[in-house]
Amino acid sequence: MTHPPKSSAPPPAGSAGAAGAAGVPGIPAQPHALPVSPARPHARTAPAVQPAPPARRTAFAEGAERLRAAATTEPGRLRIIGAVLALLVLGFGAVTAWQTSTRAAAAEDVLRRSQPLSFGAAGIYRSLADANTAAAGTFLAGGQENAKSRDQYEKDIRQAAAGLVTAAANAEPGSAAEATVARLNRLLPEYKGLIERARTYNRQGYPVGGAYLRYADEKMQKHMLPAAQALYTTENRRLDADYGDATPYPWAAIALGVLALAALGWAQHRVYRRTHRVLNRGLVAATAATTAALLWLVVGHAVARSGLDGSYEHGIRSLNVLHEARIAALKARGNENLSLVARGADTVTVGGQTYDAHYYEFDKDMAVLRAALSEAARLADDDAGTAPVTAAQSDTAVWQRRHAAARAEDENGNYQQALDKVIGAKGATAECFDGVDRGLERAIGHERAEFRQAAGDGRDALAWLPQGAAALAVLGAAGSVAGIGRRLSEYR
Repeated sequence: MTHPPKSSAPPPAGSAGAAGAAGVPGIPAQPHALPVSPARPHARTAPAVQPAPPARRTAFAEGAERLRAAATTEPGRLRIIGAVLALLVLGFGAVTAWQTSTRAAAAEDVLRRSQPLSFGAAGIYRSLADANTAAAGTFLAGGQENAKSRDQYEKDIRQAAAGLVTAAANAEPGSAAEATVARLNRLLPEYKGLIERARTYNRQGYPVGGAYLRYADEKMQKHMLPAAQALYTTENRRLDADYGDATPYPWAAIALGVLALAALGWAQHRVYRRTHRVLNRGLVAATAATTAALLWLVVGHAVARSGLDGSYEHGIRSLNVLHEARIAALKARGNENLSLVARGADTVTVGGQTYDAHYYEFDKDMAVLRAALSEAARLADDDAGTAPVTAAQSDTAVWQRRHAAARAEDENGNYQQALDKVIGAKGATAECFDGVDRGLERAIGHERAEFRQAAGDGRDALAWLPQGAAALAVLGAAGSVAGIGRRLSEYR
């Protein structure tokens, strides 16, 4: 029986024959075919992560880092020490120059500006009060005007006007002083007009002249003199402010000078410990320059402060009291004259009693005059200052006795006798007033000279100190750098 030929084709995949062939001995097993997955779209590759840039450092941080790095070596430490020493010495010189220059400028203002303006304001007050007194004296002479009194009145008016021009030129725009000066400039022509009307009617024998004179006196007493007093007070405040700027101790400069000297001493001690060299020429020169500047500052300011304090204690205080006395004397003389002009028409009631207004004010003015003269005598520190004040006190006592006699005549109805005792040729109260005024004028002149001398000494003590301190500081800084540089050269 014939068998059909065997087929050599492998059985289909997955058939039983194929499965069996895999297990036939001698035939290597075939790997299973892996199923092919359907095609997928190409996936995007993630970008590589870049390292973050380093944070930007500030200039201060970089400088601090370099400073720390430099401080780890001896040359670096020496450079730091040299820079600190130079900065300390230069800072001391700069602060010294600044503080002493402001004090020197204030001392110059005391001597050349604020005190003369204060004196000028007092002069305006005195000129106005004296003009009022002279006008009343001229009026009392009747138709036969006293040429001396008339000339004195005209001179006082001119001086007051000139003083107002100076005050206006130095007043700050928009200040109270400027407004006060403007007000006085407006009132002065009005006052002069009233005085001229009073003189005109008085020469013609009309009683209305007395009314115009009293009206002019009222304008002077209630408006012009208070304004002049306000101007004087303002200028005195400016003077006090200049003294306040000129006299304080320069503590900041002194503290920096001491600190700079301490740092220089420490640096030299450090150099000595490391090198066993006693002296470093550069640092010694820096120490000498700084010491000289500090001593100049302390001694110079002490002398300046002493001079300025002396000019205030023995000059300004005395001048203030003497001005007060002179103004009181002028007002007393004006009220004495006006009491005869008014002839009892002006009265004042105090405590239920009625007094003549001008006599009442005269008594108040004389009390102020006596007190001011006593204070001026106490403040006078030499015979040249005491003698004129003592003479004024003596004349004041005689004035009061003569005034009492004149008032008694006036109150008894003896008008002509009273007038002779006030403005007469001999033995009148006018002589006493003139003596008081002359004594006060001499005392004021002496105290002004004392003030100028003391204030000038105080100002001169600060002369060249700002420039000298700055120059010494530069030398000290150069010495510090040179001394440290000498030590650094040993490391090269």
